Amino acid sequence: MIRKVQIMGAAVVGLAGILPLALSAQHNDNHSADSHGGEHAMVPAVESAVAVMAPTAGNNVSGVVTFTATHGGVRVVAEISGLNPNSSHGFHIHQFGDLRSTDGKSLGGHFNPHGRDHNLPPRVIRHAGDLGNLKADGNGNARLAKTFSGITILGHESPILGRGVVIHAKPDDGGQPTGNAGARIAVGVIGAAK
Repeated sequence: MIRKVQIMGAAVVGLAGILPLALSAQHNDNHSADSHGGEHAMVPAVESAVAVMAPTAGNNVSGVVTFTATHGGVRVVAEISGLNPNSSHGFHIHQFGDLRSTDGKSLGGHFNPHGRDHNLPPRVIRHAGDLGNLKADGNGNARLAKTFSGITILGHESPILGRGVVIHAKPDDGGQPTGNAGARIAVGVIGAAK
């Protein structure tokens, strides 16, 4: 049976429980009638997201990363603990939100939908997932609060919802192809925030 559901103004057809998303312009209507005369509530746009970071095998790093849509891109705020004191760690959005491997490799490579070279912010020409480095204080805690252009939470420009976040063991030195940041010591999946 095929059902038609209204999501963000786009007709989405679901077959056997699978809903491929098709995004289009939003409407101001609160409800929309389907072909059978019923009504479905509109799903609101996703304006914020969160990744709860968990350690990979043999590590103790944890924390929370929030993502908030802004006019300049996406505001990223990371609050991380369990790092080595006074250390720096590569910090990236990766391709997949797949946490099945204990070493974090199931998250794939850096999120790079445009096929660009790796670079550190503030350079604009870089992987969409290149977020630079986290810097830990003397207690092993790191905080980052920065707005990144070139990504969206759920939109047409490099959407990050459902993708992975990785904290690496070493600093990202900006080298090719991915910054030489080493093992993945904490991972999380970017999900819609309440």
